[in-house]
Amino acid sequence: MRRLMLISFSPSTLLRLAPFQTQTLQCYLCTTTITEKPRPVLEHELDHSTVRETLLSFNNDWKRALDFFNWVESHCHFHHSTDTYNLMLDILGKFFEFPLCWDLIHRMHTRPSSPPNHATFRVMFKRYVSAHAVDDAIHTFNRLREFNLKDPTSFSNLVDALCEYKHVLEAQDLVFGSNNSFDVDGVGNTKIHNMVLRGWYKLGWWGKCKEFWEEMDRKGVHKDLHSYSIYMDILCKGGKPWKAVKLFKEMKGKGIQLDVVVYNIVIRAVGLSQGVDCSIRVFREMKESGINPSVVTYNTMIRLLCDSYRHKEALALLHTMRHNGCHPNAVSYHCFFASMEKPKQIIGLFDGMIGGGIRPSMDTYVMLLKKFGRWGFLRLVFIVWNRMEQLGCSPDASAYNALIDALVDKGLIDMARKYDEEMLVKGLSPKPRRELGTKLLGGESADE
Repeated sequence: MRRLMLISFSPSTLLRLAPFQTQTLQCYLCTTTITEKPRPVLEHELDHSTVRETLLSFNNDWKRALDFFNWVESHCHFHHSTDTYNLMLDILGKFFEFPLCWDLIHRMHTRPSSPPNHATFRVMFKRYVSAHAVDDAIHTFNRLREFNLKDPTSFSNLVDALCEYKHVLEAQDLVFGSNNSFDVDGVGNTKIHNMVLRGWYKLGWWGKCKEFWEEMDRKGVHKDLHSYSIYMDILCKGGKPWKAVKLFKEMKGKGIQLDVVVYNIVIRAVGLSQGVDCSIRVFREMKESGINPSVVTYNTMIRLLCDSYRHKEALALLHTMRHNGCHPNAVSYHCFFASMEKPKQIIGLFDGMIGGGIRPSMDTYVMLLKKFGRWGFLRLVFIVWNRMEQLGCSPDASAYNALIDALVDKGLIDMARKYDEEMLVKGLSPKPRRELGTKLLGGESADE
């Protein structure tokens, strides 16, 4: 029997899981029987991009990801780089497999070709803090001396992770508190202040954002372009886009050198406060000033047009960005999927997206599964689900829950229960549902 060592699926299955790779894995991976010795694989037969894409296809199934990670090294003589190690750490950390993470880090530490770096521990900080294990993240920072990485860069990465995942109070205490033992300049460090400001933005505490912005002035902190960009975004997302436009005009009046990020925010702000036609004028102004639009710029314009149901103009802009060498991404298409109301039109655009070489993200699948499920189009739900599997994307909890909701709504309880059980096997958390008799985390059934 031919199979991947340590993996419960065949190589042909593995090939279907990563069709967006630049080269097919069949050119690289050695298949082997349990009894035969694997053939040697030439160094040029594997590239890191292909291994990375395959790992990404397993990012919601850590056991398969780790089996593949070890298999490709032991049976194909592939030498993992620090980058592929970091990706594997990220997948393991997503499922709270921190002891396995440290096993990999110690393995990296013994290999000169793939030593742990700042990105390695940025991943660890991110995963610990996203799991609300703040003390473990700080303890990890304190251990970095053994890796010669306990420095300002690692400290910034720790603070950034705390702010990114809504532990701003802990970040402030770490930087500005009386117990700060990290020798960080809390007054003059613009970068750290920007992180904390962005942390309050992530929490959506708009009053606290304003308070901290004014506190930066009182403390004499130099505000750079990034500071202004963050605060403009805060004003826009906080429901005051006209104030973001006003701040933009103040920046221009002060002669501050503007960049594409600032324009992206003001285009959105103008669109919300004055309408999409005014945004088009700002878009043209940006190009006339010599600043090239980015993918985010085009996506912002496409979203504003789609929100106004001007889909033909949005599609024309989609073609324009390709012509200008700015390739659309999944978010470009999300703008259409969110506002379109004809299933045939949406599926046609979805097929065109894939045909154009744009890989759907998990957000793409979840958006379409929910939309078609809400409309009651179960056939289209399974078209999207099957396409996701064909393209090698392992479903996450949100995708499973969207599918199960659609099945329950149609009364297909046995089929829904099958996917519910499949989630549990993968270590994902299903929603409690009365129809399935599933239980809440506290042990009570959903109908109690």
